[in-house]
Amino acid sequence: MGGFFGTIKKESCVTDLFYGVDYNSHLGTKRAGIVTYENGVFKRAIHNIENSYFRSKFEAELPEFSGNSGIGVISDTDAQPIIISCHLGKFAIVTVAKINNVEELEKELLASGNHFSEHSNNIINQSELVSMIISQGKDYVDGIRLVQEKIKGSCSMLLLTEQGIIAARDKYGRSPILVGRGDNGYAVSSETCSFPNLGYELCYDIRPGEIVRLTADGYESLNQPGKKMQICSFLWVYYGYPACEYEGKNVEEMRFHTGFEMGKKDDIEADFVSGIPDSGVGQNETHTQQKHARRKTGRILRRLHRPRYATERQCIRSLPLWSQRSSHAHQLPPSPVPV
Repeated sequence: MGGFFGTIKKESCVTDLFYGVDYNSHLGTKRAGIVTYENGVFKRAIHNIENSYFRSKFEAELPEFSGNSGIGVISDTDAQPIIISCHLGKFAIVTVAKINNVEELEKELLASGNHFSEHSNNIINQSELVSMIISQGKDYVDGIRLVQEKIKGSCSMLLLTEQGIIAARDKYGRSPILVGRGDNGYAVSSETCSFPNLGYELCYDIRPGEIVRLTADGYESLNQPGKKMQICSFLWVYYGYPACEYEGKNVEEMRFHTGFEMGKKDDIEADFVSGIPDSGVGQNETHTQQKHARRKTGRILRRLHRPRYATERQCIRSLPLWSQRSSHAHQLPPSPVPV
């Protein structure tokens, strides 16, 4: 799967970027990366997170980052972000993609005189492939349109440019992109759970195939979105964090509904029913209510949180206590409780 987060503000974005990407950690387990932009300079870091947490890999490097705009990614595939310089300008890119015709597009680009520099396990980097197609366009919108036309599969992306952030959802809307509004800027994310604790409020769902530019002052659509929606239903069933919502439908509530429907059809006599955390907990609750069955905790998910008092950065220690656990939006207080 994979997930990304970006923010552009009238002040430093580094802390928001760090935590915003971390809120997408459940969407991938292989690599993570962040990049910021300030005064013509892109600063990037990429780490393997297969045997460690995002926070532990990136926290020590945060003082090296600066700028009012940045993007980051939790990736289950390639090392990202990729930084590109072409006739459109200099930009960084992250993608959430499943491109089924990578080899076909690779041959086409090589035949036209292009080359690839990012490889992993003898496979080209999908984000680099996408960036090369974008660079063939007359502008960013035209280049992204070429990507949507050429690829077989899906590809959502964030571009960090010298003028702002460009977010583009895949042609059929399989992976969501959501825009949040804050007091000093805007954020864009795969997951809505990244917004409340960082002071953003969900204000827009990017539509299938839509391309949106964000600045610290607002956002604007750059093209006409598509009409066909084929969002991945597994986001509600498994991938999505319980506090998130997609297309206006909360993940946990959808799991309540599916558990209730499963309970109607389940005629198995069981001593007790147990949900596997986190995705199975909500379904288990309504499933057992419908069956009038005993509910027990069969498995406990161990969550390791580094105490905020152990971190070196005051800006992280001073974040609200709510940052350690996301809640449903309607359960959050009007404003975070400071520690």
